[in-house]
Amino acid sequence: MLDRFKAFWQGVMLAPFVNLFIRLGISPDAITVVGTVGVSAGALVFFPQGMLWQGVLVITAFIFSDLVDGAMARKLGRASSFGAFLDSTLDRVADAALFGGMALFFAWQTEDEVYLAVTLVCLVMGGVVSYARAKGEQLGYDAKTGLAERPDRLVGLLVPAFFGDLLGVPVLYEVALWLIAVLSTITVVQRILKVRRQAVAESAQIPPQN
Repeated sequence: MLDRFKAFWQGVMLAPFVNLFIRLGISPDAITVVGTVGVSAGALVFFPQGMLWQGVLVITAFIFSDLVDGAMARKLGRASSFGAFLDSTLDRVADAALFGGMALFFAWQTEDEVYLAVTLVCLVMGGVVSYARAKGEQLGYDAKTGLAERPDRLVGLLVPAFFGDLLGVPVLYEVALWLIAVLSTITVVQRILKVRRQAVAESAQIPPQN
């Protein structure tokens, strides 16, 4: 859903940063690592203390590294399998930190077991969404589909968390978490069904062995 804005950010808004980091001799992998550390710190330091909007500001300052590192690699001609592997792996770390920080917020600050559980569902199903696509593509199938891909889940958490905390309206991020949990689960089912359709069609084309 939000992928359509990716080219705009990379080509217009973030281009000066891409050029600056290249002139400074910073590698794309270093940007990936620093971005993940910054996002994780913002979530795991601020969220558990109940400082949601402050944490979102810190996270936002680092989260665009996910676009910068890829643009740098392409401009330098250094796009590699390891870079893609590192980026994908650290994305999972950042996602776990975001929803883990929210889970700690509900456990330590509000002591709300319901929303602690909902947040954990978001964490787990978000990981399964990513795994389903990666495994499907590893097997040679197209598994890119669904209502809640990674950018949607991030924006769906960070924007309501920022305004809900800043304005004192917790229902904003509470509703958002329910939506992310439900839509992530639906996305997992969508990807399973899409891969199954392709696998069944592939099997139908294979002649039986004598």
